[in-house]
Amino acid sequence: MQDCIFCKIAAGGLSARKVYEDKDFLAFLDIRPLTKGNTLVIPKSHHRWVDDVPNFGEYFEVAKKIGKKAKDNLGADWVSYITLGMEVPHAHIRVIPRYKDDLHQGLVDINKFEKFDEAQLDEIAAKLREGGI
Repeated sequence: MQDCIFCKIAAGGLSARKVYEDKDFLAFLDIRPLTKGNTLVIPKSHHRWVDDVPNFGEYFEVAKKIGKKAKDNLGADWVSYITLGMEVPHAHIRVIPRYKDDLHQGLVDINKFEKFDEAQLDEIAAKLREGGI
């Protein structure tokens, strides 16, 4: 879809801090991070809802790999996975690394964001890519 922001990112028309890419999926840091390492996983082809993605299992396996990297390389204590689907009309899984002292204290509040400068975001993305996914 021409006006879909995630389709534009997948096509390379808009920049993003990529942490993973294969022929079907792309993962990049959320521009409004809920926690350190908050990543969005999208299919490269346009699908409105997560359950519209034909290779649904592979899709969630990518999210799982990123979650594992967040625990191994960023020190996350656990990972939350959210698929609300209302913010952008393109399927996306939010991979949200969780930390004992994060802003959310239990349930994720999608209205609470953390702030990181450009250098910190570059470092977080590099750590998630470290060693390959």
